[in-house]
Amino acid sequence: MQSVNVHDAKTNLSSLLAGTEKGKSFLICRNGKVVADLVPHKKKRRTKKHPLLSKIRINYDPTEVLTNDEWGEIT
Repeated sequence: MQSVNVHDAKTNLSSLLAGTEKGKSFLICRNGKVVADLVPHKKKRRTKKHPLLSKIRINYDPTEVLTNDEWGEIT
């Protein structure tokens, strides 16, 4: 990561943003102390498995036709 002071970051924001589009990260410092990170945005994966839902197991064929006994009596 490259360190940039606040004044330089304000002056060169568009070039810093162009650098983050290319995958670079920057530390923005005030008086030598880090106050912010400028990092590329990461999109959330839409196909990520849910930790609890991925543990569910179905022990039967949900497309199997049910018999009249399994449906129960309709009143």
